[in-house]
Amino acid sequence: MKQDLNFLLGNRIKEIRKNLKLTQDKLAELVEIDAKHLSRIECGKTPPSLNLLKKIALKLKIDISEFFITQHFKSKKELISEINLILNDSDLDKVQIFYKILKSFNR
Repeated sequence: MKQDLNFLLGNRIKEIRKNLKLTQDKLAELVEIDAKHLSRIECGKTPPSLNLLKKIALKLKIDISEFFITQHFKSKKELISEINLILNDSDLDKVQIFYKILKSFNR
């Protein structure tokens, strides 16, 4: 399923903001916009201007390209399918390492 760029971009901004433990209100304040406007951006309803995107990146202390890393915003089915393709093309050692890593999340 292909997702809308505005939706992906908004989700990525929200993900980075939350990882940095910032509220919408705080980030909106830092970039001098209304919190409702930021909410519409994060929901994918309103695309940010390039200038605003650069300002957000600057305040979050990241490169603007970070906003476009959205491959992980796929459905569970798509992710599992891609993981299976990767595993099928990997040798046994790599599959065992992946298994150990995956198993560690289930403890």
